[in-house]
Amino acid sequence: MTALRILITGFGSFPGAPYNPTPALVDRLVKLRRPAFEAVARIGHVFPVSYRAVDRELPELLANQPDALLMFGLAARTSHLRIETRARNAVTTLWPDAERTTLRTASIALHQDAQLFGPHCAKLMRAACATGIDARLSRDAGRYLCNYLSWRAIEATHRPHGPRLAAFVHVPLIARDGRPWRDGTISAEHLVDAGEAILLEMISQARRASPSLTTA
Repeated sequence: MTALRILITGFGSFPGAPYNPTPALVDRLVKLRRPAFEAVARIGHVFPVSYRAVDRELPELLANQPDALLMFGLAARTSHLRIETRARNAVTTLWPDAERTTLRTASIALHQDAQLFGPHCAKLMRAACATGIDARLSRDAGRYLCNYLSWRAIEATHRPHGPRLAAFVHVPLIARDGRPWRDGTISAEHLVDAGEAILLEMISQARRASPSLTTA
């Protein structure tokens, strides 16, 4: 019997978004003390908003064979929580990443359609909504690093010894002090509550996928 390992990731700041709330959210989720987390190894990581960083760091993280991958990113123009259901085979050729790299191709892989995360996305949304937050399913993760990481993560779930499932959650912008941004209604505490609910559901789904994992 082995303990479940879950990788929880966020992103740093990027052009147009000098503040990204996901590193603080990841830190809170990794440090939460709950009986349900006693048999769970939570590994937190913050990616630089860089294609090269994702391609370099994600394989290193996956070498430790996490059972599930829960990713967070910022959607500054969205006022609700978005549970992404797929990764598009698309990448922007217009917006540079934080290393000022601009890709020259508009697709990630040749001759492939969008990749789906799986039916667990609806369960994650319901878990988030149960905390009172406005959470919705989304079919469009954009064409920037969030979508790119989502694509690479779904690829990994199809490989031997890869994570059993992955999920990407877009969060709205909040103020640096944790209050809702301008006319928004979601605060840092709301994000932590919803993130915890999503994390617990991910843990439940990962255990169902592998009975050999210990239970809390």
